[in-house]
Amino acid sequence: MKKFNHEVDTYFNIEDAKIYYEIRGREDKPVLLFLHGGFGTIEDFNDITDSLSNEFTLVGVDSRGHGKSTLGSAQLTYEQIQKDVEQLLRHLKIDTLSIIGFSDGGIVTYRLAALSSLNIEKLVTVGAEWHVRSLESVKGIFAKITSESWKEKFPGSYNSYQRLNPEPDFELFTQRILSMWLDESPTGFPNEAVQHISCPMLFVRGENDHLVSEKSLTELSEIVSDSRFVNIPGAGHVVFQDEKEKFIKHLDEFL
Repeated sequence: MKKFNHEVDTYFNIEDAKIYYEIRGREDKPVLLFLHGGFGTIEDFNDITDSLSNEFTLVGVDSRGHGKSTLGSAQLTYEQIQKDVEQLLRHLKIDTLSIIGFSDGGIVTYRLAALSSLNIEKLVTVGAEWHVRSLESVKGIFAKITSESWKEKFPGSYNSYQRLNPEPDFELFTQRILSMWLDESPTGFPNEAVQHISCPMLFVRGENDHLVSEKSLTELSEIVSDSRFVNIPGAGHVVFQDEKEKFIKHLDEFL
């Protein structure tokens, strides 16, 4: 069972932050990097790692502040997470890879494909917007989120954070995430830079996802020439958990 489990202590220091990562699967196979969503951890992908662990070297990263990674003093932005990932990959001597990014991790994935010098073979994003104008439809939702409301609505997420994080401060962590979500500056969404993405891409959305619009990903599929967009019926934001078998089918066909 090649699952991410937070049972090892593999850290990479970036200034005053400790970034946690794990390597699973077959180390003689191509690298597949996993980037999770906001308030999440690498364990969120465990429903799909079994189907991939014989064909890839699986690299999972807890984004700064998440899981076992510490927050550090730097502002939490999509650009900062992108830089963290780039530094970690250099440390691991990985320059050729494929990436699966969910939600916030998907936004970082777009940035890596559009704005980094990595040799990226294939990209998969799940429930991930790409343009700052998408904020207009979700600002009202984000404005209602507090550390207490998140804790009440998603107790499992909060308990996981408290259990794993070496420097837990859920109030500060929530503030930093909300600031990242509402970032309209160049450190946020990649926006028009997505036109520089040249590798094959698969965009996946659950048809009931209230955070990501079908129109937006249809537009993105028209901008990125070598891409396909899949809208999975019956699924919400976390497609690979809501409709696991359908998601894996599309993933296997693409990878």
